Amino acid sequence: MSLSEARFHDLVDATQQTLEDIFEESDLDIDLEMSAGVLTVKFENGTQLIFSRQEPLRQLWLAAVSGGFHFDYDEESERWMCDKSEEQLGEMLERIVKQQAGVEFDFEGL
Repeated sequence: MSLSEARFHDLVDATQQTLEDIFEESDLDIDLEMSAGVLTVKFENGTQLIFSRQEPLRQLWLAAVSGGFHFDYDEESERWMCDKSEEQLGEMLERIVKQQAGVEFDFEGL
């Protein structure tokens, strides 16, 4: 069953807010920018993560140095899951942030 438009936007908004909170609570020099529903995270080394909503597909997209990833929301687990690897968003972010910025973050709950 597909997510309704309202539920999809609520889920993406909540996820992006959680991401902002996690990054803001760190002691690192990270720039966050939210514009037109797109969250950009810029690390001190110049790399970035870009989280965008793809409304027609009801997906959350992540652009990182290692590539682009598309996530579908799984109602059963209440998590965003990669449509290719079935990896949870939080698990993937822990790995990607470590590779890309050399720091460890806990994204449990995403």
